[in-house]
Amino acid sequence: MSDHLKRLRAPDSWHIAKKTNTFVTKTVPGPHNANAMPVAVWLRDHMGFVRNQKEVRQVLAQKDIIINGRTCRDPRMGIGIFDIISLPKIGKHYRILRDKKGRHKTIEIDVESAKTRLAKIKGKTMIPGGKIQLNLRFGANIIADNRFKPGDSIVISLQPEDRFTIVDHFPLATGNMAMVIGGKHSGKIARITAVHKMSGSVPNSVSLEEANGSKFDTISDYIYMVGRETPALTEWGIEE
Repeated sequence: MSDHLKRLRAPDSWHIAKKTNTFVTKTVPGPHNANAMPVAVWLRDHMGFVRNQKEVRQVLAQKDIIINGRTCRDPRMGIGIFDIISLPKIGKHYRILRDKKGRHKTIEIDVESAKTRLAKIKGKTMIPGGKIQLNLRFGANIIADNRFKPGDSIVISLQPEDRFTIVDHFPLATGNMAMVIGGKHSGKIARITAVHKMSGSVPNSVSLEEANGSKFDTISDYIYMVGRETPALTEWGIEE
């Protein structure tokens, strides 16, 4: 299987030039979904830190890129929403978000903000020993108690001494703040006014209200909890 795909077929969420070259790096299977942006594309096309694939490999070989607290060595590794990318040698830290057009957006953050990561709970399972395992949206699994539910968001530490320790929790509940990460309302921050349970395999419907009073509905798959009465952070990918 090829490690590249044609630029014309690259996901629109990458927001890269389509006609500069024929091919672009393909995302290797791993965290996030098929729209995840390869680290090589982020470094070269999105941020302009390197000029070509050779320089991408050199940067990664020097262990200069830290993603969610771990060194990245694979240029095809996918990065997605709420990932934390650190370049310690130059003291830069970034969070990946989405804008209103569903495109990847890189926000520079300070070193304190880079110590934690927001993660959505995709599901949970019981493992041997009666322990509860939370399955997170970006591919990680952690052990926790039974108070956390699918659809909730948790804030986890990325520090080596307590990596993946839960430091905060934002339940999927009426009155709490959510970010929409898909569909025509992508990038919006709004308060949940109701959660409508649907039967069968159909995703639940969620009603939300923006600060300006505008109301809309979306599905729970597109909801990412970002706070309680107010958003936990000042910027969540709202289009500038």
